[in-house]
Amino acid sequence: MKNENRRSAIKNILAGTAAMAITPISQTFAKANDFSTVLENTNMNLKGNINHAVCRWCFNDLTLEQLCIEAKKMGITGIDLIGPKEWPILKQQGLFSSMCNGAEISLVKGWNDPQYHTTLIKNYTEHIELVAAAGYKNLICFSGNKNGMDNETGLKNAADGLKKIMSLAEKKGVIIQMELFNSKVDHKDYMCDSTAWGVELCKKIGSPNFKLLYDIYHMQINEGDVIRTLTSNHEFIGHYHTAGVPGRHEIDESQELFYPAIMKAIVATGYKGYVAQEFIPVAKDKLASLKKAIDICDI
Repeated sequence: MKNENRRSAIKNILAGTAAMAITPISQTFAKANDFSTVLENTNMNLKGNINHAVCRWCFNDLTLEQLCIEAKKMGITGIDLIGPKEWPILKQQGLFSSMCNGAEISLVKGWNDPQYHTTLIKNYTEHIELVAAAGYKNLICFSGNKNGMDNETGLKNAADGLKKIMSLAEKKGVIIQMELFNSKVDHKDYMCDSTAWGVELCKKIGSPNFKLLYDIYHMQINEGDVIRTLTSNHEFIGHYHTAGVPGRHEIDESQELFYPAIMKAIVATGYKGYVAQEFIPVAKDKLASLKKAIDICDI
């Protein structure tokens, strides 16, 4: 059900953005908010070592406006997984689209399969322009499922396809980020299910504008050894997601990961990007759970 919620959210975003043209968006965002402006508009006494964000789909019971208002009170400056249709709301609320989406086909149909390359290249070419025009930086992508394909073939296919959009991404200053998922519990058969596979893809592509979205929850399930892994591979990581293990719920004492130590390790690598909360709250007061997660991660 959790996977279906996320898939439904992405499907809705895709449906709302598919018909949008590049020129109107460029005109709409002629003067884009940058990160420094967002920080100036946020009045919180946080430590400043972590740039906090939250994934929109985890709080779908709130309108985006409501989520933005409450997020700002906590010192959150970014909202993850927002497509072009809703960027004007973020602009109005003074928050940053910390991980843009809307170019992907789905979580299971991705860059590892050449039959999707034509569509993906078209989608990402358009969305790179949109992201850049809006003053944003990160655009998510997915490997897709294996469907019987071996890892080496998928690696080559993904690299071949992604290379065709990287020159534009570099020119526009947009970072394409492939998310790491676990294939044990939530995303059976997903190809990019290990840091090693993702790092090898980064090396094959050879662009500073292709990075990994390191989902701490997913990688704890699939491979563990989170701190050593992110420390050893930090140059290939461009974004982080959190959630409690097991269950993808609150990151408090109810789960097995100790997030303060993980956050300290991330900061020690020199990372300056966002850490986005992507847990599904089970507590009655969901916003209190989000506030507690920010407090835990604000090392």
